[in-house]
Amino acid sequence: MLPYHMMASRMPTLQLKLCSSPPPARPELSLPTMPEVLAASRLQGIRLGLLTLGPFFRVTVEGLTGKELGRLEGFIRPWISGKILHLDSIRMKKETIFMQRSIFGIGLFVGAAAIRHGYDCNCRRAELLAINDSPLLHSRLVRFYTRMGFRPVHEVDGSSFADISHMLVWGGRGTLMDADIEDLLRKWSKRFKPKPLQE
Repeated sequence: MLPYHMMASRMPTLQLKLCSSPPPARPELSLPTMPEVLAASRLQGIRLGLLTLGPFFRVTVEGLTGKELGRLEGFIRPWISGKILHLDSIRMKKETIFMQRSIFGIGLFVGAAAIRHGYDCNCRRAELLAINDSPLLHSRLVRFYTRMGFRPVHEVDGSSFADISHMLVWGGRGTLMDADIEDLLRKWSKRFKPKPLQE
């Protein structure tokens, strides 16, 4: 919920054949690739890593000293309309608050790696829950994810039978949000695509 897991020599090397079958050909439309996301993170003094086990995945972020700064975990689930990238949890250390790596902070780099992984695994949509542990934190989370490109789709407050299943899956109440994965990558493209050299 982003309620909230580098590519160093001692970590597994990221392979772009992480999914059982490659996604069908779709126009890239200048979408940032996984190597571009990783390169952009290194320029900011952080390193990203991606670990997978079946449908489950974990994105980790470390500083140059090798200290873990945070992680994002989730899984890919099948659905009638296509695969969904389920962003289950994100945890960032307190010191990342003072690391002004971008307008969205380090969370943008972690999220971009997860979203690109979902795209490479042929997911059409990403979903998350802006957890409602307190009104102030909840409103900040909703604003943050909205700025990143997600939109609210349902308030999970326990008032309906369907909410019970949502609460079991997400582990709490909050605002269920989703986004089109291609739209997210397109929105973030300028941040991760290398700038052309000036002649």
